[in-house]
Amino acid sequence: MSPTPAAAEAAAVAAAATTARERVFAMMDADGDGVIAAHDYLSRVDRTVLATERTEDDPLVVAARTEAHKAWGSMDADGDGRLTFDEYNAWVGADKFDNVCRFALGALFDLADADGDGALDKAEFTLLRTALNNPPGNAAAAFDALDADGDGRVGRDAYLASIRAYIVGDSSPMGEALY
Repeated sequence: MSPTPAAAEAAAVAAAATTARERVFAMMDADGDGVIAAHDYLSRVDRTVLATERTEDDPLVVAARTEAHKAWGSMDADGDGRLTFDEYNAWVGADKFDNVCRFALGALFDLADADGDGALDKAEFTLLRTALNNPPGNAAAAFDALDADGDGRVGRDAYLASIRAYIVGDSSPMGEALY
């Protein structure tokens, strides 16, 4: 007996989510050892601060560090300072994105938003995503995929919605281009 169309679609979404999570996990594993350590995760803020040339006393830097530590504390539930793919995959999902990741990723977006208008141009977007370990070419292609109206700007909400869609296995042209 073959699966129902709904079951087949659910299986395809689950497979897409797993693939997306594997790619995101690899990007966050800064040293490539197969485990995300606290340093791997928290260094995302360091790289973004360095790339944006912000100072440590900048309220946006303080907010980004605070949100990163909250996110790490939620992900590393057993407190061992290490996150395997299995732990990450079991943890991440729509609820965790909405209640944890959205804030950490939004704070990083805000660091790259030089004029504070809630949108990134292609250079700001590429700077941010490169600081987060994506190749510059992938970042530029992801910007193009997300800039649907061609105005040369990507808003914060659209950016976060695209990452969320990718993580849960929904269609995300930005996610596909980025990873």
